[in-house]
Amino acid sequence: MSTKNIMIVGVGGQGSVLASKLLGRLLTGRGYDVKVSEVHGMSQRGGSVVTYVRYGASVASPVIDRGQADFIVSFELLEAARWLEYLRPGGQVVTSTQRLAPMPVLTGAASYPEGLLEKMRAAGFSVDALDCVALAERAGNVRSVNLVLLGRLSRYFPDIPEEAWREAIEVCVPEKFLELNKEAFALGRSTGS
Repeated sequence: MSTKNIMIVGVGGQGSVLASKLLGRLLTGRGYDVKVSEVHGMSQRGGSVVTYVRYGASVASPVIDRGQADFIVSFELLEAARWLEYLRPGGQVVTSTQRLAPMPVLTGAASYPEGLLEKMRAAGFSVDALDCVALAERAGNVRSVNLVLLGRLSRYFPDIPEEAWREAIEVCVPEKFLELNKEAFALGRSTGS
């Protein structure tokens, strides 16, 4: 099997580390060689946070180069657009429609770009966007956006049964948050079906 590449992008504090840990656990449990690399920006100040997850029969490096990502999973709309150059032709974007203003927008030096979804699609990218914040709130806590996104991503892995995803959640999520996160995953997976 050739190596597959997933980039998880967002803003510091959104839960990308748990998402990458869960993906790593899931894929290792399916017998793949998995490499995970966290590349933090200014996460304490709301800056970009990127995590690479690479898996296959044998993976030499955890780093994903431009034009090699099979998936970009994004917690925030502008972050999805910012990392598009890393997506391979035919790759898939799975993104929350949440908009978090970066520092230049907060200071008034710039404005948040409008029409990002339309621009990404017009450029030929396949984009699956949903309101992950609303779904996380419906599950019981806005902080479960990461599991909503993973639920949505799971739709693109028909060879991995839903039960395997749930088992990875059970291993990676603390018991007191388990049911909430399972619900968030289910909502991400089933919404719009």
